[in-house]
Amino acid sequence: MLRIKTPKSLRAKRELEKRAPRLVEFGKKTLLLHGTKTSNVLNAVLTEIYHLKKDNAVKYSRRNDNIRPFESGGETSLEFYSLKTDCSLFVYGSHSKKRPDNLVIGRTYDHHIYDLVELGVENFKSMASFSYDKRIAPLIGSKPFFAFIGEGFENNDELKHLKEVLLDLFRGQVVKNLNLAGLDRVYVCTAVSPTKVLFTHCALRLKKSGNIVPKMELVEVGPSMDLVVRRHRRPDESLRKEAMKIAPELTKKKEKNVSKDPIEGKIGKIYVPDQQVGSASLPFKPKGVKRERREAKEAKVEKKQKESEAKEGKESIKHSEKKRKKQKDDDSA
Repeated sequence: MLRIKTPKSLRAKRELEKRAPRLVEFGKKTLLLHGTKTSNVLNAVLTEIYHLKKDNAVKYSRRNDNIRPFESGGETSLEFYSLKTDCSLFVYGSHSKKRPDNLVIGRTYDHHIYDLVELGVENFKSMASFSYDKRIAPLIGSKPFFAFIGEGFENNDELKHLKEVLLDLFRGQVVKNLNLAGLDRVYVCTAVSPTKVLFTHCALRLKKSGNIVPKMELVEVGPSMDLVVRRHRRPDESLRKEAMKIAPELTKKKEKNVSKDPIEGKIGKIYVPDQQVGSASLPFKPKGVKRERREAKEAKVEKKQKESEAKEGKESIKHSEKKRKKQKDDDSA
């Protein structure tokens, strides 16, 4: 049976609460590691990546002999370091005669290997080799633009996988709102061939254009390198489905009769029931109705007059009969 460890201090409790799963996770941390042997180029590459992700990265300087990400059993130490540092991304550098200047970028799910991409680094240029105005240098923690140029990122499976990994590595924390004034960098990835990508880091310089929208100019600030895809490993379909699950609290309920259009926005359908206009009370009185009512009123008055005249005639006849009867009685007496 596994023993459940409970925190013995408030500090340990706070650390466990930070690592606990959340509905909305914070930005992914990156772990940078050295292999058994590394070259000067790889050391510079790892240092440059750490500098780009300084606010959200952990870098180990010791060499690790037991880490071999693509071999079975060689990922045990890597998963242990991922759990220890609470990092879900890692960059592992190694150098050998068979695979010189080898860089492995991977992602973990529940601190187990999720997927891997192995790259070879060529034509590396560090930040120090570029001369530019230091006032336009990108700030640490700023959100970047991404530009993926080439059909390979849409058609080639290896480059599509590399695109996903690079986006996860450099985009930082996912936010809903963004201030455009804080965007000061762009990562340009150009697919030169089905297995080769030119990676460049540029700063954005805003210039006057004569109207409200400023003119944007790219200034290369480094690092710059050619990435050659050597090997890659996709996750299992069952593991991918489990990792892509969304909590029920975050799923939006479907609204009935409501659709969204990228141009018109939110569109809704309204169903109006059959209107019984004949029995509805109108707020105004049409002239035709007034005339009919006036004629009906006049006919009613005429009828009353006739009834009153007929009543008066009957009363006069009764009165005359009473007089005649009285005269006859007087004559007989």
